[in-house]
Amino acid sequence: MFDAGTFLDASLLVAMGISLVAGVLSFLSPCVLPVVPPYLAYMGGVSVTQMEGESSARGKVFLSAVFFVLGLSTVFLLLGFAFSAAGRLFLSFQDVAITIAGVIIIIFGLHFIGVFRIPFLNREARIDAGDQGGSAFGAYLLGLAFAFGWTPCLGPVLGAILGLAASEADMAKGTLLLAVYAIGLGLPFLLVAAFFPRLKGPMNWLKRHMRTVEKLSGTLLLIVGILMLTGKFSDISFWLLETFPGLATLG
Repeated sequence: MFDAGTFLDASLLVAMGISLVAGVLSFLSPCVLPVVPPYLAYMGGVSVTQMEGESSARGKVFLSAVFFVLGLSTVFLLLGFAFSAAGRLFLSFQDVAITIAGVIIIIFGLHFIGVFRIPFLNREARIDAGDQGGSAFGAYLLGLAFAFGWTPCLGPVLGAILGLAASEADMAKGTLLLAVYAIGLGLPFLLVAAFFPRLKGPMNWLKRHMRTVEKLSGTLLLIVGILMLTGKFSDISFWLLETFPGLATLG
């Protein structure tokens, strides 16, 4: 028998893995990846050409990218806290809420895979943060605007992670899930800012395979939705504990 603390930690580990992958797939999505270089250049107050050829320009861009990631992370942490708090507040209705969230997430997943298309998910709605390029504070504001307004591009995948946070009904764990999502989304921004010339080739390759990225995102949403509907997170957690006994020390 596993004690309750160990079980909960193993289950959280599964959700953290999903959150990390979701963040990376959000970065690779068709409405984020193609605009990353000009967006980073704008934040750093340089041109894309300068960012490609001048190490000093990349230094400015990297500093701006750090504050940008801090801005979007601020929003995601607040969302994680809010949704996990809501899950705790409505604990008596949690099963119904998780079922509804699971169904919605599955529908989003089928959209991304291409089984059918939901028109409003093909539009972008962004908050205009004004002329904020070239300063750390401006980059932070752009990070806030990105997290709030880059919808519905991030919406379905982010919604799945918020659903996981709400299902935890624990504010610390829910906030942790959104922190991991922020790492998955934010770390690639920092890597591109630091190594843009070397990453141009891989980024161009990924742009040519955006449909595959969408299908991977859809598959992830389907998995999350099905796990939420069936309550199979517990089964995965037990499998992890049986396969990797060292995880028992987490409890």
